Amino acid sequence: MSNFAFNNPAFQQQDPRNVATYPGAPQAAQGAQAASFQQAGVDAAVNAQLEGMYAAPPAGAIETDRMSVEDTVWKTAGLFGILLVTAAIGWVLTLGGIAAPDVSDPYLRTAALSKIALWPWIVGALGGFVLAMVITFTSRKKVRPALIFAYAVFEGLFIGGISAFFEVQWPGIVMQATLATVSVVAVTLALFASGKIRASAKMTKIVMIAMIGYLVFSLLNVVLMWTNVLPEGQAFGLLSAKIGPFPLGLIIGVLVVFMAAYSLVLDFDQIQQGVRNGAPRKYGWLGAFGIMVTVVWLYVEILRMIAIARSN
Repeated sequence: MSNFAFNNPAFQQQDPRNVATYPGAPQAAQGAQAASFQQAGVDAAVNAQLEGMYAAPPAGAIETDRMSVEDTVWKTAGLFGILLVTAAIGWVLTLGGIAAPDVSDPYLRTAALSKIALWPWIVGALGGFVLAMVITFTSRKKVRPALIFAYAVFEGLFIGGISAFFEVQWPGIVMQATLATVSVVAVTLALFASGKIRASAKMTKIVMIAMIGYLVFSLLNVVLMWTNVLPEGQAFGLLSAKIGPFPLGLIIGVLVVFMAAYSLVLDFDQIQQGVRNGAPRKYGWLGAFGIMVTVVWLYVEILRMIAIARSN
């Protein structure tokens, strides 16, 4: 004899909608239908939320407080904006409030050079050097954007002053140096973005040794020029000497441009590593600072190379 418990229609293989003879059957069907509607509503709400999340823009550096390439680019653009403004001020102060005069006549050139104020150039160079050292050696403990802003201001004075001085000597040289600098930066960035060039430990060591050697050479050259040890007529000191038909300054300048370009690769690589490692957002200022230091160095070296070539 079968167990009467299994005679309950709930255990029978039939459509529950057709079962209406046992107590509570209509209520069970209605409860199941209500639960189905409720689950459908929940699913719709979840799908709408997911669609909203997918449609929303990705979290940026502000929301995550993490370093990003876009945020570093904006920081770099802001610093160069400050540099350009203060460079214009340095230019005007160097030339005494007037535009670069027409100095095609040697007499006019000499008269214009005698009226040039060198203090914006000197103040900018000294202030920028001191701030660069402070930022470099203290950034491990704390990143100070205010010091980086101040560095951009002093570098602007330096760039504006030295550019005005060179423009009076060799008209059109500033535009030539600017175009050459932008070209080198653009090509380096394009090659790095495409993966054609990457930083390597061996190449970095070679470039660092070459940079230290060039720094020692530059300091020696400055000392020899200040002490009047070198013969007259060498406006750029040892760089004015010739090796065959080519000035030494041009040969060294080409090597320096390659070193500066590789320094840019190192800057880009460090920014990329910072983003990949989830570094705090504030370190984007250091990435922007590194790019500015390298670009300023590149511009000054190209400016000097063109001046040496035109003076010969």
